[in-house]
Amino acid sequence: MTNKVVDLNKVESPCIGVCVLDINDVCEGCYRKADEIGRWSILSEDVKRDIVKASWQRAKDLGRIIE
Repeated sequence: MTNKVVDLNKVESPCIGVCVLDINDVCEGCYRKADEIGRWSILSEDVKRDIVKASWQRAKDLGRIIE
């Protein structure tokens, strides 16, 4: 058994492997903008959280997520 330390504050990439940009440069898989995807690895966890929230809102606005 391995003891693994998990950082609960770390924001994982929302990428689901469907990497296709629409005409607005928004990924049709994770709904992040192209520049957000490109900068992901250098962003702070707070900024990543904001991007994930914004991407969920984009998906909702496009009717991809129904609450």
